[in-house]
Amino acid sequence: MIQSLFHGGSGFLESVLAFLLLITPVVFFHELGHFSIARLFGVKVETFSIGFGPAIASWVDRKGTLWKLSWFPLGGYVKFLGDLDAASTPDREKIDNMSAEERAGAFPYKPLYQRALIVAAGPVANFILAIAIFTGFLLIFGGMLERPVINQVVHGSVAEASGFKVGDLITQVDGRDVDSFDDVAAMIQMRPKVPMNFVVQRRSATIVIHATPKLVVFKDRLGEMETIGQLGFVVVAGKPVTYGPIGALKEACHQTWSILRTTWDFRMQLMSGTPGAVSQLHGPLGIATIAGKVASISFLSLIKLAALISVSIGLVNLFPIPMLDGGHLLYYGCEAVLGRPLGARAQELGFRLGLAVILGLMVLATWNDLVRLNLF
Repeated sequence: MIQSLFHGGSGFLESVLAFLLLITPVVFFHELGHFSIARLFGVKVETFSIGFGPAIASWVDRKGTLWKLSWFPLGGYVKFLGDLDAASTPDREKIDNMSAEERAGAFPYKPLYQRALIVAAGPVANFILAIAIFTGFLLIFGGMLERPVINQVVHGSVAEASGFKVGDLITQVDGRDVDSFDDVAAMIQMRPKVPMNFVVQRRSATIVIHATPKLVVFKDRLGEMETIGQLGFVVVAGKPVTYGPIGALKEACHQTWSILRTTWDFRMQLMSGTPGAVSQLHGPLGIATIAGKVASISFLSLIKLAALISVSIGLVNLFPIPMLDGGHLLYYGCEAVLGRPLGARAQELGFRLGLAVILGLMVLATWNDLVRLNLF
């Protein structure tokens, strides 16, 4: 039934529906992480909102929490007692005038470690969601084991010029141990024009090969223009693998960790100005477009995409930028060192700078989306 909705509607409606099905559970689990640990530590939760702006639907639970589904589904928030707004800015006037009973349930009056755990619980929930999705897929469908053993070196390629040979087993890339071709491919694709070091096992010898991936621009199967690094070798065909519960969980953790590393690498390349990195930044329009195309392939593919997005959102939220969870954790780190919270002026300045960074990235990502859609 769900699949027929994607095949029967217009491209725009497909993308909107797919985006909502993609982002809503990811946001819900993120906020549920904050909510659950806050309730565990006795913090009063005033609002749990999926989306921003006016509510489409709302209700109040028996503990007085207002649950909202709002019109603008580009995120969500949990507002605790003592917060001024959705960004968890302390409401200093209200905090100073709280009774002893109110302070017992107010977020700002909780011990430092509890506040840090509550903030960190959102990104952790995103990672757990991804692991759960990958585990389910591996249990039901199994996987493919592709060892990084080179089966073919393309003539005239960077790989040939660098000295790769058929039969080479790649064991390390830039100091990181690798045991699957997916790990190797992800690292190469994320580093166009960046010199890399490969440790390979060739018969009984261990050899270090230096290679710089060539920048390649191509259109993927979703019609998206991609800029990646490429060396030019093919590995031995993979073998189907079945998993039990423990094996599936272990492999799901490995896949989640691989996505974390790839996402981190991309953010570092974005900041360092690596060729092609900025053009690969997607905003809401781009993600919605991709979601619509993925959903038209299969609903299961959309669920897998949700796992990838969940990992990315979890990691991005840990970046030390005020307004994000990582920014709050940065403030708590300063508080732990200083023995007191940062001053109100310093925190306000940090939030303004954080807002400027986030808005700047949103503008850049939206511009990229509009260019991809040929609107500019």
